[in-house]
Order: sequence, then structure tokens, then C-alpha cells
Amino acid sequence: MLFKKLSLLIILSLSLTSACIPQSVHYGIDLDTVKAQRFDMGKMWMFENPPLQYFQEEYNFIPTNEWLEKVQKSALKFAQWCSASFVSEDGLVMTNHHCARGNLQSVAEEGEDLLRDGFFAASLDEERRMPGIFVEQLLIIEDVTDEVKSAASAGKTDQEIIKLRDEKIAEIEKRFSEQYEGLRFKVTSLYHGGKYSLYGYKRYDDVRLVFAPDLRTAKLGGDYDNFTYPRYGLDCTFFRVYDDEGKPLKTQYYFKWSRKGVVEDDVVFVVGNPGSTNRLNTMAQIEFLRDVQYPMLVPVFKELYDILYHQVMDSNAEDYNLIARLYSIGNGLKVYEGTYKGLLDPYLLARKKDFENQFRSAVNNNPDLKSEYGHIWNDIQRTRSEAAGIARKIFAYNLSQLYTPIYYFIARDIVKIAEQLKLPEDERMELYKGDELKYTIESLFPLEFDEEYHRQLLAIHTGVLLRNLDPGSELIKKMFNGKAGPDAVDYLLSKSKILSADEIIELFKQTPDNILKSDDPFIYFIMNTQEELAALRQQMKSLQDAEAVNNKLLGEALFAIYGDSIPPDATFTLRLADGIVKGYDYNGTRAPVVTTFYGVLDRYYSFNKQFPFNLPEIWENLPEELQLHKPLNFISTNDIIGGNSGSAVINKNAEIVGLAFDGNIESLPNNFIYTTEANRTINVHSEGMIEAISNLYKAKRVSDELLNGKLSE
Repeated sequence: MLFKKLSLLIILSLSLTSACIPQSVHYGIDLDTVKAQRFDMGKMWMFENPPLQYFQEEYNFIPTNEWLEKVQKSALKFAQWCSASFVSEDGLVMTNHHCARGNLQSVAEEGEDLLRDGFFAASLDEERRMPGIFVEQLLIIEDVTDEVKSAASAGKTDQEIIKLRDEKIAEIEKRFSEQYEGLRFKVTSLYHGGKYSLYGYKRYDDVRLVFAPDLRTAKLGGDYDNFTYPRYGLDCTFFRVYDDEGKPLKTQYYFKWSRKGVVEDDVVFVVGNPGSTNRLNTMAQIEFLRDVQYPMLVPVFKELYDILYHQVMDSNAEDYNLIARLYSIGNGLKVYEGTYKGLLDPYLLARKKDFENQFRSAVNNNPDLKSEYGHIWNDIQRTRSEAAGIARKIFAYNLSQLYTPIYYFIARDIVKIAEQLKLPEDERMELYKGDELKYTIESLFPLEFDEEYHRQLLAIHTGVLLRNLDPGSELIKKMFNGKAGPDAVDYLLSKSKILSADEIIELFKQTPDNILKSDDPFIYFIMNTQEELAALRQQMKSLQDAEAVNNKLLGEALFAIYGDSIPPDATFTLRLADGIVKGYDYNGTRAPVVTTFYGVLDRYYSFNKQFPFNLPEIWENLPEELQLHKPLNFISTNDIIGGNSGSAVINKNAEIVGLAFDGNIESLPNNFIYTTEANRTINVHSEGMIEAISNLYKAKRVSDELLNGKLSE
């Protein structure tokens, strides 16, 4: 009880300090006076312990057990990356268009382009099964904290503690899977191990496409408008789950559709599976992200985005698979760049520092807690400092499928073959014997090869090496001979002997030892980095193991001080996030609560119909039935992060009022701090979806099912 009372006092103090100051208006503030605020750690509440008293005090609303069960079992995971929900008793599923766009073309028939034109199944027979797509419904939640902690406590070293913990988790998952046939179980660590919850899911693998708008309408404005507001996107897609007999699934748990929508100040809840946050991180961990990790990532994504953007423009923005890839890279770039800017904001860091100071003081002021947990911050500071010393070299030595040109992968395969050839033939793997060896060598260089694209990737990778490695190192001197930029790329290519299939075949006329000693820069890189990289990765793993134990202790300490008054970091498990529909001030003006279909036309014509503000022909001759004044998107103060895409937005009656699909620019620091001043969730409005589905795309079968909660007879 003492800890609970202390928790309440600290929470109250956070809520009464530091008036809401919009981000970007922090100049002149004495940072020493900045205080943490009540919800800096967010509002991603767990279903196993929702904050009922807070809901009552804040909204005069207490969810019943029946309400919570309905909401929990109506929500879904969509594959391994998004959220979704049942929206009819006949298994209709709602999620975002961007959650499925990478898979839509897999069910396109000859001559179809579902990204360009969209899709609508006019009957059940026309609904198309999506390969590789599944949804999962959370049915069981069990607290297994004591069982996991008891097993882990027998460990004497960091490695033993983690091993025993993982073994116990595997045993629990196996035990429950045998007890509940047909369910999948996963133990998830919460509060870095301060708590462990077991989640039991029902997986549905027969998921069929019902309706998807075209990509241009779903993501109007492309990366320019991504993470911005006002916004005008129809980012929704609908699927249907089928049962084992091949019939539409009958489910008693689904969200009914609101016929009223929302207005400003309405209370709304986002129900979904936020992927990952780092809000419980210590200042040492945050500073590592700021000073090491994000400075490595942001330049790479900028350069890769630039390459893909020019490829899209060279195709006259008609290659929709390429556009979809551009949007994925652009999304990552904005997330990394926006988070990095947040990490550089001294005001936000001052809030984080104040919370850490209060938390640390609460631990140190209690002798028992200090004895058990007082060392955590210093230990993490040490491991992060050691990690910073090797992280850049690991990043530089790593071969990434995202931006490393093919020459490095070819060199890696050449080294592997040469090492095999040093063995007696009867000890080699089958791929490196007789005719198989000849085929293996001849297939090293791809038949279809975009030389200019890989030259551009080589420029990115060269930048990674030059930015992150010691310029005086033997590797850098040998590979680049003092050159940088385009000159360095030219130098690498001029020295290489593996730029074609013929050159590779010629290379293998040499002895294996000579191949391994080659002065080809790509082979030299592999020979002089990969063994060290393995050792560095092992060193990093040891640091991470030690930090995992300290993170666990940090979570236990946090739980001891604050209890459940602070939600745990996101773990791609089901959460309930409360908020209100609310505008905000930005750029000298006021953001509207809702946007309308008129805004779509304004963006289209204001940008002269050019990519990424171009639209399909249907927008040139709009149906008379389409009511342009209807709300299309709206904003709310709910707490979301990646993984929440596709989350249902519901009112107090558990009715659909929207579909979460993005955050604004001000939301990007959400990974490490949740702010309420201008941070907004962007949602597709329930009325807008009905209007577009029914009157723009003429998919009335779908809109009728949404409004009625079941298939029409």
C-alpha cells in the first residue's frame, strides 16, 4: 500500500506541473524548471488492468466487463505488422489500405493492377483469398509473472537468468497450447520484465479480399502528406474471414458502425496493437539513440528515398509496385527523422530527465528498493557507453538487404566458395562439388542486373563506411585511397574484378588462396570485416544481455513505485488508448477537427494533378450521389505508434467512428515520450468510409453490411 500511495502522490505532482507548452515554443525556458507531465509515459492501457477509476474521473465512463470483453474480442492483429477488427457478424474485417498494399497484387488476375485501380468483390464468390495473410483474435489473458520470475531468479549470471527465463516461457506456452487446442500462446514481457502476461490467440488463415480503394485515393499526397495534417486519405481496406468449411465466419464479437460519427470533444478509444515504444528508457539509453543510432540511420534513408523517388518519376509515376516501395521507405524516413528531431529537443529531454530524477529519488529514498535497484542507472550508463564504442563499426560492417549493393554479397559468396575449395572434395558441401560447383559459380552474378541502381546503392554504402569508420584505418585507406563521394565509388569499381559473370568465372581460374588474397575491394572488405563483425556482435550481445537484466530490474522498480498507473511500453499486444476529438494550433493557424472530400479536390487541382497528388479518372467525373461535404478524416488525442495502423476508433458505445491510420508530425517523438499539446492521431472518419464505398466506388454491398452489421439477405 505504501508504494501505491507514493505512486498516487507522484502522479498528482506530475499532473500539476509545467503548463502545456506547444513543442517548438520552448525558447527561453529555464530547462531546470521543466517538469515531467502526467502522461509522458503514455496511455496505452492493458486490457488485463484498465484504469477504470481514471476513465470515470476523466470521462464519467466506466467500461463494464461485458464492454471490455466485447472490445477485446472484436479487435484483431492483422498479420505480423498491423491491427484490424471485426465489423460484422459475418467475419468482415477492417484495416488500413497501407497494411495490405504490399500483398494486394498477389491476388491480381491477368491485366489487373489492384494498386492502380482498387478492388471490389460484387459477391461472396468474387472475394479472393490472400496468400500469407492471417488475423489473430485475443481470447485468453493470464498473469504468469510469479512463475517466470521464480524460474529466472535461480540464475547466477546474466546469461543464466535469461536462459532460465526463456525456458520457463517456452514451457508455459507449450503447456497452455496443449490445454487449449486450436489456440496459439505467447508470453509477453511488460515493464521490461516487471510483469509477464500470457496471451492466447485464435488464428484465422482464410482471409479474403472484399474491398480496397485505389492507392492514389488511399494515400493522396504520398510522402509529402504522410505524417501531416490536414489530411485527405481513404486509407481503408476490407477483408472477410472464412471458417474451416469455407463459409463466412460467424462471430458474436464485432464492432457495430456508428451512424452519428464524431464531433469535437467526443471521447474516443483506439483499440489495437501498438508495436514498440521506448518510453521507459533511461536517459543513457535515450542519449544513445540520439547520439549514435539515429545519426546512422537517417542519412541512409534519405539517400535511399532519393534514389527510389527518381525511379518513380522516371516511370512517369505509373509503376505502382515501385510507388508502394517508395512510400514504405518514405514512411521510415519520416519516422526516423521526426524521432531524431524529438531527441534533439531540449524541452522534451528535460521532461524525460525530470521523470528519471523523480523515479530514481523514489527508489533511493527507500532503503530496501535502493539496495535492490539503486545501481540500475549506473549499470545501464556503462553498457550504453560500451555499446556506443562498437555500434558504428557493427553498422558499417553489416551487409544490409536494404542499401548494400550486390557486389558485397557476391564477394561474400566468392569467399565462401573459395574456402570450400580449400577442403578435400569429399568434405565440401554438395553445392561446391563437380557440376554443382560450376553452376554455383556461374549463377553468382544475376541474369538481370540494373548497373546504375547498384552504383547508386554503392554510393550509399560508401557513405556508411566513410561516416562510421576511422578514416585512418587500414580498411578505409585500402578501399578508397583517400577518395570520397563519387570519386570513391569510381575507385571501387575501377579496382574490382567481380563486376560481371565472365570476370567471376575468370577469377575462379586462380587458386583458392589467391582468390582470398585478392585486392578486389569487395573481397578485401569481406575478408577483413566479417570475422571481426562476428566478434563485435557477440560483444554487443553480452552488453544487451546485461542490459536486459537491468531493464528487467528497472521495470520491477517502476512497477513497485507506480504500479499500473503507468502503462508498459508497447509490445504489439492489445491496448486501449483513450482520447478526445480535438483540433490544435500549428503554423500560425488552427487545424480543423475534420477534413472533407472537398479537400481531396483542392489537393488534386492545387498541385496541377501531378504525382503524388494525382487521382484516378473517377475524380474527374464524380457521381452525383457523392456528398463532398461529408467528413473524410478527423483527429484525436489518442496515443498510438507503429502497429496501431488499422486500429478501430470507437465511442463509449463500442461503435466504429473511425479507423486510425497515421499520426501528425508532432506525434513522431511518440517512441520515447507521449505529449498532449499537439500530438494527434489521424483517422478515417466512419461517415467518409461509407460515403466513398457506397457513392464513389459503388460498393454498396460493403457499405450496407457495415451499417447493418451483417450480410444482406
